[in-house]
Amino acid sequence: MIESSRWLLLRNRDNLRDQQQTVYLDELLAANRSLMTVYVLKEDLKRLWRYRHSGYAKRLWEGWYQLAMENGIAPLIQFANRLKPYLKGILAHCRHPLHTSVLEGINNRIKVIKRMAYGYRDEAYFFLKIRAAFPGDLR
Repeated sequence: MIESSRWLLLRNRDNLRDQQQTVYLDELLAANRSLMTVYVLKEDLKRLWRYRHSGYAKRLWEGWYQLAMENGIAPLIQFANRLKPYLKGILAHCRHPLHTSVLEGINNRIKVIKRMAYGYRDEAYFFLKIRAAFPGDLR
């Protein structure tokens, strides 16, 4: 039953197509307590990305991490321990909410400038060209 419900569990509850999927998800979670715990913790962890103040985000993380450690579900404990070293970068997202699409666009523009800059002898001039391409974006 769980194997065939993988995509349903990975989806946001708000993005379920119809009432039948919502009912099926509720039944699935009610039937398996560990699955319900992991699902609730997944939803709580998603809130971390919405914070704009790193102190609040860190407090949420610490509470989430403690719950993950206390519940005794081995894969969840393993996931939490793997995520812990990345906390500094996750908290940096509060101050600089850049997504990968924005970063990929910036990197692509820098590559174009680099190709056009073939032959520049001065590295400082190259960086000035990059700064000129992103007025107000780079500090």
